[in-house]
Amino acid sequence: MNKDTVSTAPDGQPFQLAELRNAAGMTVTLMDWGATLLSIKVPMNDGSVREVALGCAHTAIWTQQDACLGASIGRYANRIADSRFTLDGKVFELVPNQGQHQLHGGPEGFNKRRWDVEHQSANSVQYALTSNDGDQGFPGTLHATARFTLHDDQRLTIDYQANVDQPCPVNMTNHVYFNLDGVQGDIRYHRLQVFADRYLPVSKEGIPKRGLVPVDATSFNFRQPKAILEDFLTDDDQRNVNGYDHAFLLSAKGDLKAPAAHVWSTDGSLQMTVHTTAPALQVYTGNSLEGTPARDGGHYEAWQGLALESEFLPDSPHHPEWPQPDCMLRPGQHYRSVTEYAFIS
Repeated sequence: MNKDTVSTAPDGQPFQLAELRNAAGMTVTLMDWGATLLSIKVPMNDGSVREVALGCAHTAIWTQQDACLGASIGRYANRIADSRFTLDGKVFELVPNQGQHQLHGGPEGFNKRRWDVEHQSANSVQYALTSNDGDQGFPGTLHATARFTLHDDQRLTIDYQANVDQPCPVNMTNHVYFNLDGVQGDIRYHRLQVFADRYLPVSKEGIPKRGLVPVDATSFNFRQPKAILEDFLTDDDQRNVNGYDHAFLLSAKGDLKAPAAHVWSTDGSLQMTVHTTAPALQVYTGNSLEGTPARDGGHYEAWQGLALESEFLPDSPHHPEWPQPDCMLRPGQHYRSVTEYAFIS
């Protein structure tokens, strides 16, 4: 674990950096602030190394952007409508941070906390965080861990686990943005395949406005690979949010061995496959990235990064009828969500 002594985190202490390496020359860099992925560098067949994750020029800038670049998200990823939910007959009021709604755990979510380093080796690092009772309005004390492991076969595994002492909705994910071209190009030229038969339409605020809808005969049909640009902004569901920012209910149903999605770079020289135990995948085409500080010192534009967030469907506390596991974690139960990003060049 190395210290970034050039800049300090909002708590006045240095950022703690970890670099993971595998035998093939792939490297992953993380920091303890937000349990954040800073960099993913993949070796290519031509001998070059390609940076595939969006990021900032240096660590201090990470705390000044609100796109959650590479950060761990909790307690509840995505949105909870009206910043409230009812559990066991009691209404809990959450701290809003997107109009009247709560997004990604609130204004001081897990992405804005220093995580403790519990373990580090050459290819793995594990962070831990305690969220106290009442944090962002959520009930009970939650203990969470985030483990990142880089394998020699070019897989990056992210393993989130949590326990609570009071019932509470829990939904953790990582908000890494990918650009497999390795430059500030337009990810709409990437090809995407998502193994899902249904998606969730949302309002302009990203709140589900009706139930799950079949992808058949819609722009959301990615069951066969296609360029993201092919049907981009061709319907109101997309135009509501300036592109894709929607959850897909995965056909894998939590089976880590079954692929959830494939992505191909524009030139076809790099493929990424996503596996996850989560029931849904939020496909976000970076519709609001414009102005976000970029790795080269400039700024990103919209549609320059693709996020594939493994999670429960958004606003699940209000929709127990949806065909997925219960998002409410209770004392004695154990939350675990594992996602793998595998690269083939």
